[in-house]
Amino acid sequence: MRQSRIFSGVAVIPALAVILIFFLLPIAVIVYRSFTEPEPGLGQYVAALSDPTTLRVLGRTMLTAVVAVGACILLGYPYAYLMTLVGPTARTLLMALVLVPFWTSLMARTFAWISLLQRDGPVSAILAFFGAQDVTLLGTATGVVLAILQILLPYMILTLFTALNSIDRRQLAAAQSLGANRYRAFWQVYLPQSLPGIFASSSLVFILALGFYITPQLIGSPKEAMISQVIGLRVEKIVDFAGAGALSGILLLATLGLFAIVILGLSPLRKGISQMLSGGER
Repeated sequence: MRQSRIFSGVAVIPALAVILIFFLLPIAVIVYRSFTEPEPGLGQYVAALSDPTTLRVLGRTMLTAVVAVGACILLGYPYAYLMTLVGPTARTLLMALVLVPFWTSLMARTFAWISLLQRDGPVSAILAFFGAQDVTLLGTATGVVLAILQILLPYMILTLFTALNSIDRRQLAAAQSLGANRYRAFWQVYLPQSLPGIFASSSLVFILALGFYITPQLIGSPKEAMISQVIGLRVEKIVDFAGAGALSGILLLATLGLFAIVILGLSPLRKGISQMLSGGER
C-alpha cells in the first residue's frame, strides 16, 4: 500500500509540473504585473472597475456565457437522455454525430458560421421565408451565441451523458409500480439525480464561454465585444500588460466567486429543486 502511494505521488509529478509551468506561473506573472505596474497598488483594478465600458463588457460576457449554458441545457439534455435509451448501434451513431465537430478546425467552423449568418446567407433566407425580412445575424450578439452554442454543445452532451448513464433506470420502474406515471417518475426520481451532472456540465460550458476570443472577434462586432477581446486589444494594440492583467484578474475573481456561491449552495439548491419537483413530498 505504501509503495502504491509513493508510485502514485511520483506519477503525478509530471502533470503537476506542466500545470505549474504552463498555467499557474503565467497567471501569477500577469497578476503580479497588474499590482506592480506602473506603480505598486490597486490602481489598475480601481481604474478598470470605475470604467463603465469595462463593466458593460464584463456584464455582456457573463450574460453571453449564461445564455450559452441555458441553451446548451435545453438542447443537450434531451439528446443525452435519448442516448441512454437507445441501443448500442444507435448510441454509437448519436455519439459520432456529437464528435463530428471535434474533427473540424475551430477556425473552419467559425468561417462557416460567417457564411451562414452573413447578409443574404442561408440563415437570412430561412428567416425571410418565415416573414423576418432583412435580418442579418453576422455582427450581432445573437450570431455570437449561435456560434458559441454549436462549439460548446458537444461538451454539454458528453458530460451529461456520462452522468445520466450512471443513473439506475430501474428506479423509474419502481416509481411507476408504486403508482406514478412515467412523467411523474421522471420529474421526481430521475431529474433530481441528474442535477449534479447538469451543474458539472454547466460549469464546464460556462468557463469555456467566458474565454472565447476568435468566435466573437470574427462573428461579432466591436459594439458587442467580450472581455477576451478587450484583453487582447490591451495587449496587442496598447501594449498595456498591467491593464490586461487587471481585467484578467477581475474575470478570474468573478468566476471563482460565482463558483464558490454555486458550490456552497449546491446541496441546499439540489434539495430545494428536488422538493419543488416532488411537490414538497418527502
